[in-house]
Amino acid sequence: MDDIWTSGTWTAKPGREAEFVEAWREFAVWSVEAHHPERRAWLLRDEERPGVYVSVGPWPSAAAVEAWRADPGFRERIGRIRALLDGFEAHTLRPVLAVRESGEVVSE
Repeated sequence: MDDIWTSGTWTAKPGREAEFVEAWREFAVWSVEAHHPERRAWLLRDEERPGVYVSVGPWPSAAAVEAWRADPGFRERIGRIRALLDGFEAHTLRPVLAVRESGEVVSE
C-alpha cells in the first residue's frame, strides 16, 4: 500500500452543479493524461446533500502529488472550478488498511 490518495470535498453553488461537474471532468481528464495515465479519478455526489461532491484518486507517490499541484495547469483549472463553489476542502491521504474481495485485510 504505497499509494497516496488525494480527496476533495466540493460544495457547488446552487444552480451551478452541472457546470461544476463539467469543470471537474475537464480537470480530472487533464490530471490523468498529464500526471498519471495509469491511474483513475472518481467524483461522487452526496445523496443527502445536494451540491456536495467528493473526489478521490490514487497516486504513486507524494512526489507525484507535489508535481501535479505545482503544475501551472493545476492552478488554472482549480481557479475555474473555485468560481463555481461555495466551499472546498482538500486532503492528502495515506492508506492505513484495505479489505480485499476475499476478506483479507492488508495493513501498513
